[in-house]
Amino acid sequence: MTANAAQTTPAGSTDELRAVLVVAGTTGGIGAHVRSLAAGLSAHGVDVTVCGPAETDKLFGFSSAGARFHAVEITPTPGPRTDAAAVGELRRAFARASLVHAHGLRAALLSDLALRTARAQEIPLVVTSHSANLATGMERRLLRMMERRVARGADLVLGASSDLVARARDLGATDARLGPVVAPPLPPAVADREQTRRGLLSEKGRRGAAKEAARKEAGDRPIVLAIGRLTPQKNFQLLLDAASGWRGGEDHPLLVIAGVGAEEAALKARIKAERLPAKLLGYREDVAELLAAADVVVISSRWEARPLVAQEALRAGVPVVATAVGGLPELVGDAAVLVPSGDATALAAAVSALLADPVRRAELAAAGPLQAETWPTEADTVAQVLSVYDELTSER
Repeated sequence: MTANAAQTTPAGSTDELRAVLVVAGTTGGIGAHVRSLAAGLSAHGVDVTVCGPAETDKLFGFSSAGARFHAVEITPTPGPRTDAAAVGELRRAFARASLVHAHGLRAALLSDLALRTARAQEIPLVVTSHSANLATGMERRLLRMMERRVARGADLVLGASSDLVARARDLGATDARLGPVVAPPLPPAVADREQTRRGLLSEKGRRGAAKEAARKEAGDRPIVLAIGRLTPQKNFQLLLDAASGWRGGEDHPLLVIAGVGAEEAALKARIKAERLPAKLLGYREDVAELLAAADVVVISSRWEARPLVAQEALRAGVPVVATAVGGLPELVGDAAVLVPSGDATALAAAVSALLADPVRRAELAAAGPLQAETWPTEADTVAQVLSVYDELTSER
């Protein structure tokens, strides 16, 4: 073990199965999924090591989930020096591994390279594919080459949605199966709904309870909530297009977006320039409280597999309007309103119609938790992964 690896030994660890989970920098669903796996696998006696950036461990607490943590700086974009350093650290982390499980393209590519350069091809490589290739032009071709190498190099590809499984097979994977990424249930919202709403509507809401004057000025506008990284995939520009049609009338909704990312400055500038009824909240940890305060949750993405925000909203009984992309239709079933991707007019109309129809909102609020009961649980996901690990390691 290197000096930067945590000296934490999981309770109930065993030398029979030593799994190394690899993850790049993430602030969302991938990190939550890896933490859930680390905790579940450790509870079953697996010796788990998580490799990834130190910042990711600080955010998700892999060590506190029962796993060792080995810091590996996996950067978002390739670089000769950074990749060489990451591969070297991964080789050290893989020295005792029975199996390697990489999450996402960058983590998978570097894991495959580390195994090959260490001549450790006898160690099985499992890859979970979490996202689609949404790039264009030369970047898309380059990413497709990487995807093909990963698909053909992995012993098994688990796709977070059915379309990702089909894509892995098209790219040459010898074995590709559905491996849904399940969001752990949120704790119940403990904040008072009206207090939270006042905080959202006030410019000083993040620094404490909003003043009554701010609440009066805001009125009783409905709150439309969106949560996610501020990146092109989430297509919050489309959501602002929809919000531009909500400016008329005193009861127009207020759009609040929780998240951080590369598009933050552009979105903020557009909201100000066009005087849109929208507000950026930045990074938030009180997701349960935000959901409790929302009238509708909107997902405007170009593509999603099984987005955590959709799972969290449906479990909480909050009506959802989402684009019909990727794995979203199979995830939400009839418990959400689906609109075509990229259609701002349809998105705005669906939200407006839902806000004007309390009966329909109540129906969706009741349907959400019922739909959630059809999803695999965290325990189901851990059991599937354990079965896969046993299958692959017994073949070696």
